Amino acid sequence: MTVPTRGIPTSIFRAPDGHIEEGLQPQRLIEAIKEGGELWVDIDSNDRAQHALLEKIFNFHPLAIEDTLSLKTRVKIEEYGNGNYLFLVVRSVTLDHSTDDPYDVSTVNLYCFLAPHLLVTVHSAPVRAVIEVRDRLARTTDKVDRGVEMLLHALLDIVVDEYIPMVDQVDDMVDKLEERLFENYDENAIRDIFAIKRLVVQLRRHLGPLREVLNVLTNRPHTCINQQAQLYFRDVYDHTIRIVESLESVRDLVATVLDTYLTQTSNRMNKVMKQLNVVATISLPLVVITGLFGMNFSWMPLTHTPWGFFMALAIMLASAVGIWMFLKRNQWT
Repeated sequence: MTVPTRGIPTSIFRAPDGHIEEGLQPQRLIEAIKEGGELWVDIDSNDRAQHALLEKIFNFHPLAIEDTLSLKTRVKIEEYGNGNYLFLVVRSVTLDHSTDDPYDVSTVNLYCFLAPHLLVTVHSAPVRAVIEVRDRLARTTDKVDRGVEMLLHALLDIVVDEYIPMVDQVDDMVDKLEERLFENYDENAIRDIFAIKRLVVQLRRHLGPLREVLNVLTNRPHTCINQQAQLYFRDVYDHTIRIVESLESVRDLVATVLDTYLTQTSNRMNKVMKQLNVVATISLPLVVITGLFGMNFSWMPLTHTPWGFFMALAIMLASAVGIWMFLKRNQWT
């Protein structure tokens, strides 16, 4: 497909007679719609002239057009024009390597209008799925030859498959956390545990609504989608199910790692308390002996003996050693 210019969106049109046109001008877009061939138009919402085509040429509903300008529009699928076309919002999710936090994700909304023989996509930032489908069409026009539904399938398939390497990376992160905990206890691991837990929750939150969108495309008959195309959407839907199951497994692993961390922390605390109790037990007779010799009586054993102080020290030392040997013999230390 041709590179878009200002005011003119990227487009590809397969005429009824089979010839291919690219980079259609606005007036030619109107003619192409009337001719009834397969047409895909990709619009950059940052270009006002391109975005205005949604209303001036395609006559989409104002609410749907308004949604394409919002970055916070939720993932969904809606019918407009008395069921004449579908409006889809999907979200491309990738790990954000531009930040210092390895657990950050980057999201871009992709808005799709699907009508019979017409697909219009809108986005405000580069979307990997759109770029890849453009590259495929540059090599072969097989997808557009089979209908715009297959172009939509290709876009959704790439968006869903983007989750697979992310899930694998999160799985590797969990494995490294387990090594840090079992091989060498790391107190700072708790931050990474909760960061990964938050990342898994984010991925599930993004993927859940997309699964519902694919469920509608797979199981609900619509004039925009033929039965053959629904089989392909079902395959993408199955991918989402497998990814959700993988995320569930990763979530369980993170919970296990968290329990392991808390157990190790508790064990280390118990070990410290045990050592302090040993010290307190050994110190107890020493405190008693010094307390006895500190009483204010005029006569006490060893008080007037020249070697009394050293004998008291010997008694305390013997008591401490005896208690330590007793604890050691019973494996209480």
